[in-house]
Amino acid sequence: MTLKFYMTPGSCTTGIHILLEELELPFEVTIVNMPAGDHRRPEYLALNPKGTIPTLVQGDGQALTEFQAIAYWLARRYPRKRLLPDDPLQAAQALELMDYVVGTVHGQGYTRIFTTDRYLPAGLDGPLLAQWQQGIQARGREIIAEAFAVIEARLPEAGYACGADFSIADAALFYVEFWADKTGLALPPRCAAHYQRVRARPVVQRVLREEGYR
Repeated sequence: MTLKFYMTPGSCTTGIHILLEELELPFEVTIVNMPAGDHRRPEYLALNPKGTIPTLVQGDGQALTEFQAIAYWLARRYPRKRLLPDDPLQAAQALELMDYVVGTVHGQGYTRIFTTDRYLPAGLDGPLLAQWQQGIQARGREIIAEAFAVIEARLPEAGYACGADFSIADAALFYVEFWADKTGLALPPRCAAHYQRVRARPVVQRVLREEGYR
């Protein structure tokens, strides 16, 4: 079964890209150019009416959307790589961390930096517009810093986020750590160590090269 993966290089889809490569699955890639409006084209909305990324289409044409849902499905559908811990508590902790990363670090923090205009009141211009933009982005950085402090407190000193094995939680955490690296936001020590540990994985290095990063 060949999967069809709709992604944008350097986005949250990098985490799913890593999981697909970790599992050594055959898949076809379609690049979704968000600035060009590809996510609003009728053919894409037919697959994902939300117009979001990532989207993963199975061989029977059924589409999965949302990072957490796709990651969970991959872990359960292909259990041989242990992308979700066998222990029920550790598995729940992996889901908890993944949800916090996607929903808070990304969904509340980075959206204020990457898509600032979404938070602006209508009708602003000139110095007032710039003031609002700066305030929104500053709040985004505060949310990210606060969230990484929470994550830092629960990360182990060694290994991966939820045990000895690389998991779906690590793929999620990595992409926001990668964004921190690219945007000059400091990571606390354990998060920084986790970032380097994941980035050193051969699969992750290959994915970053494929997405245009050196």
